[in-house]
Amino acid sequence: MSLIKYEILQRVVELGSLTKAAEVLGLTQSGVSHAIRSLESEFGFSLLSRSRSGVKLTDNGQRVLKYIRDMLLVQEQLKQEVSLINGIEIGTIRIGTFTSISMQWLPGIIRQFLSQHPNIEIKLYEGDYHEIEEWLLNGEIDLGFVSLPTMDSFHIIPLRRDRMLCVVPPGHPLASQPYVRYSQIADIPFIMPKEGSDYDVRRVLRKGRIKPPVPFQASDDYAIIAMVENGLGISILPEMILQARTSPIVALELEDRSFRSLGIALNTAKSSAPATKQLIRCAKEWLTGWQPSQQTGSGST
Repeated sequence: MSLIKYEILQRVVELGSLTKAAEVLGLTQSGVSHAIRSLESEFGFSLLSRSRSGVKLTDNGQRVLKYIRDMLLVQEQLKQEVSLINGIEIGTIRIGTFTSISMQWLPGIIRQFLSQHPNIEIKLYEGDYHEIEEWLLNGEIDLGFVSLPTMDSFHIIPLRRDRMLCVVPPGHPLASQPYVRYSQIADIPFIMPKEGSDYDVRRVLRKGRIKPPVPFQASDDYAIIAMVENGLGISILPEMILQARTSPIVALELEDRSFRSLGIALNTAKSSAPATKQLIRCAKEWLTGWQPSQQTGSGST
C-alpha cells in the first residue's frame, strides 16, 4: 500500500474537501477520488462519507487514521534523518499554538529558526488548550505550546512563567491600588474566556476561592479587553496578552502573584524528529533574551 495514498487521505480529512485537497496537492480531483477508492478497496470498507457540507471520516476511517498518521510520521522522521546524514536539512514541523504565543514568541522564534534552517517548512495550527491537546493525541501536530500541567502522557519541556493580571476599566475604584485582593472582586461582574481557553483563569479563581458573577463569555482575548474598557465587567488575563496594547485599561497584580506556566508538549514518539529537536532548542535559546514589558499599574498601556 502506497504512502502517497495515505498522504492524500490525511489532506482530504484536514481540509474536509476532495477539491481543496487536490488543489493543495497539485492533483486532479479525479486523481484524489481514485486514490481514496483504491484505499477503500484495499481495506474493504468505506473511509469517507460525503454530504453537501463536505467529506468526513466514517467510524472505520476514524479507527485507522491514527495508524496512518503514525506511518506518515515515521516516514517524515526517516526523510529528515537521511537528509541530515547527507548534510541536507529538510522536513516539516507542525506546531499547535494559541494567541499570546503566536503574537509574542513565535515570530521571533521562527525567524531565528529559519535563519539557521531555511529548508524546514513550518505549519501553524492555532486553537485553544483543549484543541492543541487533541491535535497532539491524534497526531495532527508534532508539538504544541500548552499551559501546564497538561496530560501525563505527553513529554513536556517547561519554558517560562507568565503573570496572571486583573484588568479593570480606567477610573474603576480598584484602579489606583497596587494590587487586588480576591475578596474585592468576588461580587464584581466578570468577563470569562470561552470554554477551552478558560483553564488558567478558572484555576486562579479557584485558588482565590471566589465565584464572581459571569454575565459574558468571549472567545477572543481582545474582545474581553474591549468589554472591560467599556465597563461591562473586569477580568483576569495573562500578561502576554496585554503586551503592546493600546487600550487604556488598568492591569493589576493579584494578591498572591498568580501566574501560568507555559511549555511545549510532544507525544513521546514524536520527540525524536531532528527538525523538531532543533526547533525546541531554538525556542529555549530565543526565550533566554525575551522579557515582557511591565504591565501593572494605574493607566498602564
